[in-house]
Amino acid sequence: MAVRQDQARGIGEETVAFTRAARELELAPREFELAVQLGEVRTVAVGPGARRRVAREEIERHRSAEGFPKALRTRLWVVGTAEGAELMGISPARFARLARGGCFAPVRFYVNRYRAVVWYYLASDLVEFADGNPELLTGRTPALLTEALEKHPDRRARGWRARRLDQLVAQAQDPWERAAVPAAVLDPVELAQAVPDPGERACLSALRPVLARARPEATAAREVIGELVIAQDRDEIDWHRHCLTAALTRARADRPAPAAARLPLAVPPPVASPPVVPPPVAGERPATPSAPGPERAGPRGLWARLLGRT
Repeated sequence: MAVRQDQARGIGEETVAFTRAARELELAPREFELAVQLGEVRTVAVGPGARRRVAREEIERHRSAEGFPKALRTRLWVVGTAEGAELMGISPARFARLARGGCFAPVRFYVNRYRAVVWYYLASDLVEFADGNPELLTGRTPALLTEALEKHPDRRARGWRARRLDQLVAQAQDPWERAAVPAAVLDPVELAQAVPDPGERACLSALRPVLARARPEATAAREVIGELVIAQDRDEIDWHRHCLTAALTRARADRPAPAAARLPLAVPPPVASPPVVPPPVAGERPATPSAPGPERAGPRGLWARLLGRT
């Protein structure tokens, strides 16, 4: 799904804060957060601090759309492994293989009390994948997917990082902010090799976007998230270094790196803390961290609803 963000606008245009926008769009906080990240709800940068808000016309665009608010909330519906497998009509084991193989990327996660990362996916992504790849839903696992899993046993974090970086690049306001996005997933050693100049590294660190937050008291979650946001595989690292080099070339052509001490404090879009929750009781369906999706009507009925079929 393409991320759509407007350019910075003047303060004279009527805009509202995120909290009010979420209320008028009838979205729960985490639904609204996801809507902003995905570009479903476009935001504008307002004022000297470039704080992001929502234009009144954007709210009216959604409120006047057919099927509001259910259609909007359906596009933001996230599911876990069990519900995703049921939606696609496959076993949880096959769903997990497809997810680990990178067939579809997670859109969010949380860290449970056992430091395990629990991934969630857009229901619309799963429907689109299943509709276009029916041969992967039955029979033996294709050789290409098996080989991919042997090379990279789990691409879920990698897919989430790629998706999150696309969102942050779309939200960046100038070339140095855009360069700070790929820099955010490189560890200090890789970053120092990619950016030898200490002044430029300080600038990139000051502009570093937040990929995911953890509550201050959630020490275990912070450690897991700290590892999850950093690129791991050599080919992924090399790709982000390539993106950083290209972004730095454009940023240097625009202007020298501003001194970190003179940079304005970044005001990133709100990212709710991944909740640390206990595991579900045996036999119960785990609750998703977002609001519930549409009423259940079996896989075929739900596919038709999500795809807009009759």
